[in-house]
Amino acid sequence: MNMMSDEGLLTLSAPDSADGFGVHQLIARCKPLDENSVYCNLLQCDHFSATSVIAKRGDDVVGFISGYLIPDRPDTLFVWQVAIDESARGQGLATKMLRHILGRPALSGVQYLETTITADNDASWALFTRYAEKMNAQAEKTEHYGKESHFNGEHDSEWLYRIGPFNA
Repeated sequence: MNMMSDEGLLTLSAPDSADGFGVHQLIARCKPLDENSVYCNLLQCDHFSATSVIAKRGDDVVGFISGYLIPDRPDTLFVWQVAIDESARGQGLATKMLRHILGRPALSGVQYLETTITADNDASWALFTRYAEKMNAQAEKTEHYGKESHFNGEHDSEWLYRIGPFNA
């Protein structure tokens, strides 16, 4: 998929392993996202390419969403991380990227989207709340990974945000 912006042509596609390092650099620029190892980003781009999307302007990585189908619930796409470069923010890119993933024929059976979000991540709450509204789908929020019980007090609690079912 191609789309024009003021800065030029953006392309959306499934990532491949060669994109891993560029994704790692993007995530490092997108504070306060948790950084993973380069190897983890290589695996995301390789093993999870069918459920992830990369946005590029030329050779520059300006957006990335990593996701996967939950193994015992293949009707549910879990969105692991959303990263949008500052130069590409405010253009609805994250929503377009979510639609790009969920519009793939191989994911036609997905009826739910899940993600975890810290309470203070206003950008993610806004993105996924708007997405639920656009999909005319229910959304529910529950504490999932607790600050003390899962992170030994070293990371804020992560709230599970579940959207769906989507209308067929």
